[in-house]
Amino acid sequence: MEKIPMTRAGYDVLDEELKGLKSVERPAVIKAIAEARAHGDLSENAEYHAAREKQSFVEGRIKELESILGRAEVIDTARLSGSVKFGATVTLVDEDSDEERTYQIVGEAEADLERGLLNIKSPLARALIGKDEGDSVEVRTPGGDKSYEILSVRFV
Repeated sequence: MEKIPMTRAGYDVLDEELKGLKSVERPAVIKAIAEARAHGDLSENAEYHAAREKQSFVEGRIKELESILGRAEVIDTARLSGSVKFGATVTLVDEDSDEERTYQIVGEAEADLERGLLNIKSPLARALIGKDEGDSVEVRTPGGDKSYEILSVRFV
């Protein structure tokens, strides 16, 4: 099985989600199904069908999280240094618009651009890997080619 690289923070977030699904969501869905069954005829019982659909979603997400966490390889980013690699927090400036952005390069399962967590498999992350502060990178994006300069590389 292929290991999934992950930061400690990313692992903890997914682990908390899994615990919540098992201890809160799963029992709530089971209770909702039992209550809907008590209403009688299941063939035209919308509450029952909605509860079963939610149960399917919850169980699927539990299986997905268990698989991810079981294959997770937690990397201690605080012990890393040097050029850009997995776990690096990189501050970039767009050479066209002078807009600064900060991203942490993380595993696929924990990526969330809105929170500044950049998937290691993304074109931008792949372009940044191995580069140092002061380097410029060219990235081909759906909106056209972009140029960035690396302002800082930190490992936190």
